[in-house]
Amino acid sequence: MIPYGRQDITEEDVQSVLTALKSDFLTQGPYAPRFEQAIAQHVGARHALAVNSATSALHIACLALGLGPGDWLWTTPITFVASANCGLYCGAKVDFVDIDPNTYNLCPQALETKLQQAERQGCLPKVVVPVHLAGQSCDMEAIHALAQRYGFKIIEDASHAVGGKYQGEFVGNCRYSDITVFSFHPVKIVTTAEGGLALTNDDLLAEKMALLRSHGVTRDTALMTHETHGPWYYQQVALGYNYRMTELQAALGCSQLTRLDQYVARRHELAKRYDELLQDLPLRTPWQHPDTYSGLHLYIIRLKLKELKSNRRAVFEALRSREIGVNVHYIPVHTQPYYREMGFTDGQFPQAEQYYAEAISLPMYPLLTDAEQDQVVAALSSALA
Repeated sequence: MIPYGRQDITEEDVQSVLTALKSDFLTQGPYAPRFEQAIAQHVGARHALAVNSATSALHIACLALGLGPGDWLWTTPITFVASANCGLYCGAKVDFVDIDPNTYNLCPQALETKLQQAERQGCLPKVVVPVHLAGQSCDMEAIHALAQRYGFKIIEDASHAVGGKYQGEFVGNCRYSDITVFSFHPVKIVTTAEGGLALTNDDLLAEKMALLRSHGVTRDTALMTHETHGPWYYQQVALGYNYRMTELQAALGCSQLTRLDQYVARRHELAKRYDELLQDLPLRTPWQHPDTYSGLHLYIIRLKLKELKSNRRAVFEALRSREIGVNVHYIPVHTQPYYREMGFTDGQFPQAEQYYAEAISLPMYPLLTDAEQDQVVAALSSALA
């Protein structure tokens, strides 16, 4: 089976983890801060906070921004459910904004229209979560301009976009957002096995997220509410969680980061090759906005169903039968049973639903060889015929 994505673990990665395993610290040691500093310096952000998953990062980001009951969080329907669920964790209500038909990201024009309606109805969002699908940044300048006008906060879900760029600068610098979230799941650009990270340039938000990822407990006397009782003393000053990243995860991440640019460059080589090999087939290859340099976590094609005698499922199953581990990213969140119970129905976000009917993710990872890629293309050509 050629999977749609997979990790690359080198001997250097193994040795880095072994060093951490044999050290005095398995958690709350030097590797996690080292990992945080390396990413913050790489992308140009002031603060980085490593956690045990991107979902945890989204959760504490929402809490740090004060999202709660009575508030609204808006995101895109074409994402993993975590981008929406983080609002529900906080007791907020969730809604969606349709996608741009070219980038498949949250559409700024659709967002503006929805904001105008929400303003008239008195239900503007407190937080908007643009998702950089497949590693290509959303139009963050346009979304930020709307945030300035309508007063919402922005969390960039950049789980797919580690190593990507927007307007020539690395995604994660928070130039147009309050907080940016990265994921280090095994199929992502670099991995910590499981893990995530929140970036911000706001000192207060960083302080809040640091508390929330570790039980709301602090030993910082400046954050305590009354005098201390001795050098052993700590206080819980907020309701937090155990979302910390372990030293083993961070050690792996530190090693993986040394190959970040190399990984993204190889993904671009593969994408360019796919573009050329697939140009005569009845499908759409991914379009890249000139303002972006994608992390290329995914390579998503859209089938031109009107030109085919089969449907997406038949093509998908034909590929799987030939050991090509294709996938679909994503099932629109508003069509999930849990969200249908909230009142969401088919037809509300037509661009997202049309995209979903046509999308297939082809194998995309740095270890994919040209020969394997040729095998993928041959299988796809056969399936489409």
